[in-house]
Amino acid sequence: MKRKIIEIDEEKCNGCGLCLPNCPEGGLQLIAGKARLVSDLFCDGLGACIGFCPQGAITVVEREAEPYDERRVMANIVRQGPEVIAAHLRHLEEHGEIGYLRQALSYLEKIGVENPLAKKGISAGEATLACGCPGSMILDLREAERGAGRPSKEVKIAKEERPAQESGKGASSRHDLPSELKQWPVQLFLVSPFAPYFQQADVLLVADCVAYALNGFHERFLRGKSIAIACPKLDKTHEAYEEKLLVLIDVARIKSLTVIMMQVPCCRGLLYLATQALSRARRKIPLRSVIVSVDGKILEDTFINEFAEETTSLE
Repeated sequence: MKRKIIEIDEEKCNGCGLCLPNCPEGGLQLIAGKARLVSDLFCDGLGACIGFCPQGAITVVEREAEPYDERRVMANIVRQGPEVIAAHLRHLEEHGEIGYLRQALSYLEKIGVENPLAKKGISAGEATLACGCPGSMILDLREAERGAGRPSKEVKIAKEERPAQESGKGASSRHDLPSELKQWPVQLFLVSPFAPYFQQADVLLVADCVAYALNGFHERFLRGKSIAIACPKLDKTHEAYEEKLLVLIDVARIKSLTVIMMQVPCCRGLLYLATQALSRARRKIPLRSVIVSVDGKILEDTFINEFAEETTSLE
């Protein structure tokens, strides 16, 4: 198709690179000492980079080019964080690109990332996405334990007192133990990779059924970690899940990822999503795989990449 797109004059370009950070779409790279448009798919033709070229080497021309791909552009932009997302949305709004703006906002909604301009509102009418659902509100429950440097009442009780004895049986009850969950929400579709509890955290990616089958899940795995749960068989947003994991690795800079799944074949989809995201990520982190039997036994606990220190298999 014929459309507007930037053109770089090689003779004028001196390779200063000032245009690169002003192309949040990711269309420009410095190659062999010159700025290059690496793909027509990433250039919207609006020329945000032009004013940052001191040599006047960048112009907008009209030529045959592949259609601009907002979805692929957003995959690049989300990995750069909320400020770059906001700049891109404003860029589209200011140029009246309502169609692209709707696509961008739809992509953010699909992968569960909050629109950073939602409080301000975008003057694109129906393009603005607003979700006031309390179920997806970010809650960092760690704050309850940080007040004045003191643990919460529940944590203090758990540390200082033994569980109450069941009447007439003399057996310890576990129902008073505090939850190890320190965040909300937990469903992968709803969590934001920019939430404070994910920043530089050890993260669990857990199949929905695991916590029901595995006794002591909170104490054995959840303590001190952040979590996202999903069902690779019932959830139909695998592509969005992979993108969200990619943001967790590259932007939230999580320290490790542990995938815990049931022994049933469909659960392997979680591990596939994790390995795919890691293969695309700029950073490399330890990846651990845990398989739980339907009767609640750990069948396998394995580090599956070169960053692991040990590999354990439990029969």
